[in-house]
Amino acid sequence: MSTMTAHRPWPLPAGPWIMRQSWCELLFAHWPLPPDILRPLVPARLALDTFDDSAWVSVAAFRLTGLRARGLPALPGLSEFLELNLRTYVRVGDAPGVYFFSLDAASRLAVMGARIFYRLPYFHARMSMERRDGWIHYRSRRRGGGDGEGDGGGAAEFVARYRPVGPAFNALPGSLDHFLVERYALYTTFPTGEVLRADIDHPPWPLQNAEAEITRNTVAEAQGIRLPAREPRLHFAARQDTLVWPPRRTA
Repeated sequence: MSTMTAHRPWPLPAGPWIMRQSWCELLFAHWPLPPDILRPLVPARLALDTFDDSAWVSVAAFRLTGLRARGLPALPGLSEFLELNLRTYVRVGDAPGVYFFSLDAASRLAVMGARIFYRLPYFHARMSMERRDGWIHYRSRRRGGGDGEGDGGGAAEFVARYRPVGPAFNALPGSLDHFLVERYALYTTFPTGEVLRADIDHPPWPLQNAEAEITRNTVAEAQGIRLPAREPRLHFAARQDTLVWPPRRTA
C-alpha cells in the first residue's frame, strides 16, 4: 500500500485503520442529474456535492479481493467476492465523500457485516464476472420481496460488458474525473439523523477510459431514480488498494 498522502484533501485520520481490501477490474458509469431530483433521496444533513450545477449518480461494478481485518490474514472463501454499488456525492462541512443508495454483494457474510458495523444498505445478489474476447462480462441480479436473496431491497439487475481503452492516468484536480473518483470518506446516517463518517485511503485512482455495453440496468430504478437517456461517462481501473477506518459520528 502506498504511503502517499499529498493527494488527499485532509490528513490521514487518527487511530489505526481496521480493514484493507482491493477493488479489481472496476467499471465506473456516471450520469448527471438535476440536484432537486436527488435531494429528497439523500439525508438532510448531507449536502449534495455538485459539479457545474449537476449532481451525479454512479454505478461501480468490480471484484473485491484481499479483504482482511487489521492483524489478521485474509480468510479463504470470505476475502473475495463481486460487488456492485450505486452512489452519489455529498459533503459534510469541508469533507467531500460518497453516499451509497445501495450496495450488492455476492457474499452473505459481507452483507451482514457491513449492515451491522457500517450501517450501509447492502443486499445479497447473484453475481458473475468473466473475461471473454477481451471484454469483462458482468452480471448482478438482486431479487426483492424479502425472500432471503435480496433481503427486501427491491429487485435490481445489472448486465454489461466493458473493457479499458487507452493508457492509465490520474485525474487532474479540479476536473470532473477528479470530482467523481477522488473521495476519501463515506457517509451514512442513523434514523435519528446523526451522521457517521468512515475515512478511507488509497493512492490516486489509476483510471483508464472505458467502453461498455450496458444491456440491463435497474439498480437506480430500484431506488426511485430515473437515469437520463444519455450515454454515461465511463472509467475503468485495473486495481485500487484501499484502507478503511471505523465509522465515527461527525461533529
